[in-house]
Amino acid sequence: MKLIRAQERMFTHPDHAQLPHDPEYAFGTAFIVDHFCPLLEASVPVIDVGFMHSDAVYDVVSVSRGMFFRLEEHQARFARACEAIRVRNPFDREREAAILHELVARAGLRDAYVWWTVTRGIPPMGRNEMVNATKFDNRFYAFATQFVFVFDDDQRARGIDLIISRERIRIPPRAVDPKAKNFHWLDMQMALFEAGDRGAEWAVLPDEEGYLTEATGANIFAIVDGTVVTPDSGCLEGLTRQSVLELCGELGIPTACRRVHADELQNAREVFMTTTAGSIMPVRSVDGHPVGAHGGAGEISIQLHNLYWEKRWAGWHGTPVRYELAGNAL
Repeated sequence: MKLIRAQERMFTHPDHAQLPHDPEYAFGTAFIVDHFCPLLEASVPVIDVGFMHSDAVYDVVSVSRGMFFRLEEHQARFARACEAIRVRNPFDREREAAILHELVARAGLRDAYVWWTVTRGIPPMGRNEMVNATKFDNRFYAFATQFVFVFDDDQRARGIDLIISRERIRIPPRAVDPKAKNFHWLDMQMALFEAGDRGAEWAVLPDEEGYLTEATGANIFAIVDGTVVTPDSGCLEGLTRQSVLELCGELGIPTACRRVHADELQNAREVFMTTTAGSIMPVRSVDGHPVGAHGGAGEISIQLHNLYWEKRWAGWHGTPVRYELAGNAL
């Protein structure tokens, strides 16, 4: 089975062509606190605590063929994340959605990577007010740019070379809740450097007991004894992850969300990762050892990848972008 070359199709198919737009938004659009601007002109105050302390939550939703994917679910997850770290989104759900739509519309994007955050913002200047979450001026920032894949078509077709980090563990949930998508990436970034040092392309982090949590910015899956398994704790509850569980149900493939020990990857039939910016990413090796007997991307991984894009482009969980909002910029 051949993997659908989704990236190539986005570059060449007329259904993905960028719509007419103001040239200043050619690279993308940003929203900074209360106004839109070209992406390359966006800036954040250096005293924003989101910048100074990595004190923020964010989310990412993708657009393809002019449709947001699972937009309302992304917004609901983002709202839960804001509540978890005690920041207040300055905008209600309706206004937030309108901003995300207009970001895409101004740039005329048919395929887009749409990112938004609420930071802790500007710290209070009064005495002893740092202990009061309501005293901070929480800030909203967002941007949209062309959709970008973590790995290109060729890499996904032959499978990714993955390592299980030996040097790092994922930040424990009692320290930083992974269900609130957050800026705390140093553990994952250092694991990526480790992957590069070991001749691999990506890394997955275990917890302190050797159970898998998540790969860098991605959920991890394995096919073990005929069942598609994925960690049930220590990781983001990814919406591409949820999509895979739904697709497996449609295909009649058993699934289980449970603790997955790192050792299980060594004997897994297939391994793959999922993320908004990469969709479904087959893995061909773990710690330098081939996965399964196929020596490349697994058949079920490719089947899930292809079905994911076929259904997305047919409107599955889709919300059409309100391109009429581009008129606000012209």
